[in-house]
Amino acid sequence: MSRTSAAGPVALRTGAEMRTTGRRGSANVVCVNGGQAGRAPGTWSASLEWLVRAVAPICPAVSFSEVRYRVKSWRALDLCEEDTRAAIEETGAERTLILGFSMGGAVAVRSVDAPGVEGILGLAPWLPVELELDALRGKRLDVLHGSLDRPLPGIPGVSPSSSRRGFERARRIGAHGSYRLIPGALHGIALRARTGLVPLPRAHSWAALVAATIGEWAAV
Repeated sequence: MSRTSAAGPVALRTGAEMRTTGRRGSANVVCVNGGQAGRAPGTWSASLEWLVRAVAPICPAVSFSEVRYRVKSWRALDLCEEDTRAAIEETGAERTLILGFSMGGAVAVRSVDAPGVEGILGLAPWLPVELELDALRGKRLDVLHGSLDRPLPGIPGVSPSSSRRGFERARRIGAHGSYRLIPGALHGIALRARTGLVPLPRAHSWAALVAATIGEWAAV
């Protein structure tokens, strides 16, 4: 397997699935998806898949593990957390960064105290006021958010002001990191079409900033 090819999915102890891009080593990025209100079977995230394909060649010293939840719903966060912890355990990496997209931001926060996890990279992360952040004390939290992200009728989204409030809450209890807006970017990074993955506006800006943040983390 080359450094930029993805291994076939493996079953986790919870019944969820994980697929890994790059050779497993000491540093791994566990990528967790967003969700919805209704309980639905987990799917592979088009946004995370596109990002991993774009970023993995730039960060060859890091492997990337995408998680497919059993159920993708913010009403089943306990299950999503269990799946994420099982993925972290399965990688066996000494150092882990959790990359959480949308609802995956909350899942990442709930899993950040797992062994070897050093921090979170949140992409348009959902960090509601009810979310307990104490486990982030002393950890790294970096947030990237599209400036045009908004929840709209029938269209999922997370406002930048919401993630900013969550970020500032985390800083007040001792987390460290950065918050960056991506001008002109939406909530997602890519969509899945019959022809394959289709990048959304500013997708390459997302990829550049994700690669830079992961590279900085891996070099520490």
